[in-house]
Amino acid sequence: MPPKKKTHEVTLALEAGNAAMVDLGKMLGPTGANMRAVKVEYDEATAKNRGEIIPVIVSVYEDRSHTLAYKTPPTSFLIRKALGIQSGASNPLTQTVGTLSATQVKEIAERKLPDLNANDIDAAIQIVSGTARSMGVKVAS
Repeated sequence: MPPKKKTHEVTLALEAGNAAMVDLGKMLGPTGANMRAVKVEYDEATAKNRGEIIPVIVSVYEDRSHTLAYKTPPTSFLIRKALGIQSGASNPLTQTVGTLSATQVKEIAERKLPDLNANDIDAAIQIVSGTARSMGVKVAS
Protein backbone atom coordinates (compact mmCIF):
# COMPACT_ATOMS: atom_id res chain seq x y z
CA MET A 1 0.00 0.00 0.00
CA PRO A 2 1.53 3.35 -1.01
CA PRO A 3 1.97 6.01 1.67
CA LYS A 4 -0.90 8.45 2.16
CA LYS A 5 -0.52 11.83 0.50
CA LYS A 6 -0.48 14.75 2.93
CA THR A 7 -2.80 17.55 1.85
CA HIS A 8 -2.51 19.99 4.78
CA GLU A 9 -0.23 20.62 7.73
CA VAL A 10 -1.39 23.05 10.42
CA THR A 11 0.41 24.09 13.61
CA LEU A 12 -1.87 24.99 16.53
CA ALA A 13 -1.03 26.29 20.01
CA LEU A 14 -3.84 24.99 22.22
CA GLU A 15 -4.53 24.73 25.93
CA ALA A 16 -3.56 21.28 27.14
CA GLY A 17 -6.47 19.02 28.03
CA ASN A 18 -9.03 21.62 26.96
CA ALA A 19 -8.68 22.54 23.27
CA ALA A 20 -11.20 25.15 22.17
CA MET A 21 -13.43 24.02 19.29
CA VAL A 22 -13.46 27.63 18.01
CA ASP A 23 -9.68 27.58 17.49
CA LEU A 24 -9.83 24.15 15.90
CA GLY A 25 -12.67 25.23 13.61
CA LYS A 26 -10.81 28.30 12.36
CA MET A 27 -7.67 26.37 11.47
CA LEU A 28 -8.95 22.91 10.55
CA GLY A 29 -12.27 23.79 8.91
CA PRO A 30 -10.79 24.28 5.41
CA THR A 31 -8.80 21.02 5.65
CA GLY A 32 -11.81 18.74 5.96
CA ALA A 33 -10.37 16.97 9.01
CA ASN A 34 -12.66 15.59 11.70
CA MET A 35 -12.30 18.38 14.29
CA ARG A 36 -14.05 16.42 17.04
CA ALA A 37 -11.63 13.50 16.64
CA VAL A 38 -8.64 15.89 16.72
CA LYS A 39 -9.99 17.57 19.88
CA VAL A 40 -10.58 14.27 21.69
CA GLU A 41 -7.16 12.89 20.72
CA TYR A 42 -5.39 16.14 21.72
CA ASP A 43 -7.22 16.46 25.03
CA GLU A 44 -6.47 12.86 26.01
CA ALA A 45 -2.78 13.15 25.12
CA THR A 46 -2.26 16.46 26.95
CA ALA A 47 -4.55 15.99 29.97
CA LYS A 48 -1.61 15.53 32.36
CA ASN A 49 -0.30 19.02 31.42
CA ARG A 50 -3.63 20.80 31.94
CA GLY A 51 -3.28 24.58 32.08
CA GLU A 52 -0.22 24.71 29.80
CA ILE A 53 -0.05 25.66 26.13
CA ILE A 54 1.05 22.64 24.09
CA PRO A 55 1.62 23.25 20.35
CA VAL A 56 0.63 20.45 18.00
CA ILE A 57 1.23 19.88 14.29
CA VAL A 58 -1.84 18.40 12.64
CA SER A 59 -1.12 16.59 9.36
CA VAL A 60 -4.23 15.94 7.28
CA TYR A 61 -4.15 13.35 4.50
CA GLU A 62 -6.19 13.03 1.32
CA ASP A 63 -8.52 10.45 2.92
CA ARG A 64 -9.21 13.05 5.66
CA SER A 65 -7.39 11.04 8.31
CA HIS A 66 -4.92 12.91 10.52
CA THR A 67 -1.86 12.54 12.70
CA LEU A 68 -0.79 14.74 15.60
CA ALA A 69 2.82 15.62 16.48
CA TYR A 70 3.21 17.29 19.87
CA LYS A 71 5.80 19.96 20.69
CA THR A 72 7.04 21.40 23.97
CA PRO A 73 5.38 24.57 25.33
CA PRO A 74 6.72 27.90 24.02
CA THR A 75 9.81 29.16 25.87
CA SER A 76 8.10 32.45 26.74
CA PHE A 77 5.19 30.52 28.31
CA LEU A 78 7.59 28.45 30.46
CA ILE A 79 9.45 31.60 31.57
CA ARG A 80 6.20 33.37 32.50
CA LYS A 81 5.03 30.27 34.38
CA ALA A 82 8.33 30.00 36.29
CA LEU A 83 8.11 33.64 37.36
CA GLY A 84 4.34 33.70 37.88
CA ILE A 85 3.84 36.73 35.61
CA GLN A 86 1.21 37.48 32.97
CA SER A 87 3.48 38.92 30.28
CA GLY A 88 6.95 40.18 29.53
CA ALA A 89 8.03 43.81 29.63
CA SER A 90 6.52 46.21 27.10
CA ASN A 91 10.00 47.70 26.68
CA PRO A 92 12.65 45.10 27.62
CA LEU A 93 15.48 47.65 27.33
CA THR A 94 14.20 49.77 30.18
CA GLN A 95 11.87 47.47 32.15
CA THR A 96 12.56 44.34 34.14
CA VAL A 97 9.67 42.07 35.09
CA GLY A 98 11.59 39.46 37.07
CA THR A 99 14.76 37.42 37.51
CA LEU A 100 15.25 33.77 36.61
CA SER A 101 17.69 31.72 38.65
CA ALA A 102 20.29 29.58 36.89
CA THR A 103 18.40 26.48 38.09
CA GLN A 104 15.12 27.70 36.55
CA VAL A 105 16.85 28.46 33.24
CA LYS A 106 18.42 24.98 33.21
CA GLU A 107 15.06 23.30 33.93
CA ILE A 108 13.38 25.22 31.09
CA ALA A 109 16.29 24.43 28.74
CA GLU A 110 16.09 20.71 29.58
CA ARG A 111 12.36 20.68 28.86
CA LYS A 112 12.77 22.60 25.58
CA LEU A 113 15.84 20.66 24.33
CA PRO A 114 13.92 18.27 22.00
CA ASP A 115 12.46 21.21 20.02
CA LEU A 116 15.50 23.52 19.98
CA ASN A 117 18.21 23.45 17.36
CA ALA A 118 20.81 22.99 20.08
CA ASN A 119 23.19 20.05 20.39
CA ASP A 120 23.70 20.19 24.15
CA ILE A 121 22.24 21.67 27.31
CA ASP A 122 24.67 24.63 27.34
CA ALA A 123 23.48 25.80 23.91
CA ALA A 124 19.86 25.34 25.02
CA ILE A 125 20.54 27.46 28.13
CA GLN A 126 21.90 30.23 25.89
CA ILE A 127 18.75 30.15 23.74
CA VAL A 128 16.43 30.25 26.78
CA SER A 129 18.50 33.08 28.33
CA GLY A 130 18.18 35.10 25.10
CA THR A 131 14.42 34.64 25.06
CA ALA A 132 14.23 35.72 28.71
CA ARG A 133 16.30 38.86 28.05
CA SER A 134 14.06 39.77 25.09
CA MET A 135 11.08 39.57 27.50
CA GLY A 136 12.68 41.91 30.03
CA VAL A 137 13.63 39.09 32.42
CA LYS A 138 17.06 39.13 34.04
CA VAL A 139 18.99 35.87 34.15
CA ALA A 140 21.04 35.22 37.30
CA SER A 141 24.45 33.72 36.61
